[in-house]
Amino acid sequence: MKNKKINIITLGCSKNIVDSEVLLKQIHAGGFSIVNDQENVRSGTVIINTCGFINDAKEESIDTILRFVKAKQANRISSLYVIGCLSERYKDELRAEIPEVDRYFGVNSMKEILGELGMSLREEMLSDRILTGPPHYAYLKISEGCDRSCAFCAIPAIRGKYVSRPVEEIIEEALILSRKGVRELILIAQDSSYYGLDLYREQKLPGLVHELLNIELFEWIRLHYLYPANFPVDMIPLIRDNPALCSYIEIPIQHISDKMLRLMKRSHSRKETENLLYKLRQEIPGAAIRTTLIAGHPGETEREFNELKEFVSEFKFDRLGVFAYSHEEETYAYNNYKDEIPDEIKKSRVSELMEIQRNISLDLNKTSTGKVFRVIIDRREGDYFIGRTEYDSPEVDQEVLIPAEHNLKQGNFYNIKITQAEEFDLFGIPVL
Repeated sequence: MKNKKINIITLGCSKNIVDSEVLLKQIHAGGFSIVNDQENVRSGTVIINTCGFINDAKEESIDTILRFVKAKQANRISSLYVIGCLSERYKDELRAEIPEVDRYFGVNSMKEILGELGMSLREEMLSDRILTGPPHYAYLKISEGCDRSCAFCAIPAIRGKYVSRPVEEIIEEALILSRKGVRELILIAQDSSYYGLDLYREQKLPGLVHELLNIELFEWIRLHYLYPANFPVDMIPLIRDNPALCSYIEIPIQHISDKMLRLMKRSHSRKETENLLYKLRQEIPGAAIRTTLIAGHPGETEREFNELKEFVSEFKFDRLGVFAYSHEEETYAYNNYKDEIPDEIKKSRVSELMEIQRNISLDLNKTSTGKVFRVIIDRREGDYFIGRTEYDSPEVDQEVLIPAEHNLKQGNFYNIKITQAEEFDLFGIPVL
């Protein structure tokens, strides 16, 4: 297989992106020509890194596998491998249903995948990778797995127990990323609040972030997925007092009703959640608070849903994502609750919450008109350059559109004056 082309297709979350990028580096070091293109069906060997978290993601993974099976049957590709979360969860079923795939691998199977391709794992290169997105930002995974027992979540069954990466290893990878030109570093984990408890017997996220700030190599550092229970409060002054640390707090509460939080097996109550959220609002003025919610979880009656709607209307999250409940095998909810809420009601509840958020977002965005924000440019699309403020993360949050006549450069920062606001987008022009 030497000198053949290998195409790695990545589906799902940013953690999968990191896994694929590390694998790409290993494969490239083994002498292969590499591609990262979902549309390329003439690329020799194809490896699909799948997502198996919720039903929609599983369907996307299956559809992608079947598309490349057809390409293999038409002799447009030579070999097809499937890795990642879907393969970890359903390896036997996939082998039986789609035998055309050459081999299935789960998560944490890099050594086996490389062996299949005729090469050995280069452990000295595990902190390096080939970036597949825009070169100016990168995700940095600080841990693997999760020790929480949320009723709806299959991640612990897929990815295993929480394993923190040593601080020194994370710093080494950060230094490598800075040398590649990364200007925005995005720390990711299934639960960033927990970081360090398994390895250091204390919450080590504030210490890790402090060390990353001290190396002064990134213009922005962004934190993802700070679990509300046992929130590391030492992060509050760090976020407030360090301009390089984005005033952006992603804190997934999932619900606000005490009844639902108990059924979801979350380890925080409504009062604890409210106290934390309002503390963040008070102590970090102007910070964007982002959350995710689940609509239609077993046990959610109109009463609990109305309680959630009222809270969303009252608190006015700066950023909000809503998901319809997915009844997933290997979860507490699957084994103990009936999925009794019809899909159309789940979808209707998602729409109702997003309609509330649409109005909140428009009102908040209107207050930005006339103000100047520091914006990083991600790409050009048609007649606009597309950028983000520190209050927005790639792919999931709103963007700033600047007319292409201003001839900006991808990866650079500009001061942008906001001229127009829509529900989930801002428009602006550069100012000197």
